[in-house]
Amino acid sequence: MPGTSSAAAAPFRGLALLLPLGLLLLSLAAPLPAQAFLLHLEGPVPEELGVQGGRLWDCPAPDHCARADWPLDDPAAALDQLAVVLADTPAISVQERRGPYLHATATSRIFGFVDDLELLADPDHGLLQARSVSRLGDSDLGVNARRLERLCSVLAADQASD
Repeated sequence: MPGTSSAAAAPFRGLALLLPLGLLLLSLAAPLPAQAFLLHLEGPVPEELGVQGGRLWDCPAPDHCARADWPLDDPAAALDQLAVVLADTPAISVQERRGPYLHATATSRIFGFVDDLELLADPDHGLLQARSVSRLGDSDLGVNARRLERLCSVLAADQASD
């Protein structure tokens, strides 16, 4: 009878809807290898990367970008120090290191969002310039600013130990 089979199938229909949600929750709870991402939402490489007129580019919008100039006695040594820190940090990959310039990418664990991180040692002005920008989205929820704060704290801890 048609009425009986559809009534019997109703609980299975609910299970079919819950199964994908359950699988998603299980995948989020399972530990991922350092370079594994649930999704990979990379986005295009920004055109505004690199050095222009001796400076890193300004942020196109503050909601998904952070920029800082850190006054230091030896910006080149600070860049060397941060290059080692970045190379040892999971989900960060140094893409380019040429002279006083470093470009790395940071990939978020769950969604695989890619952010571009740039550092530029400017010894003439006693600065290490830093910039972190999201490739996708209108807001980074403060991720780029926190990334720069963590890097600055590495430098501050080193200064305090000297």
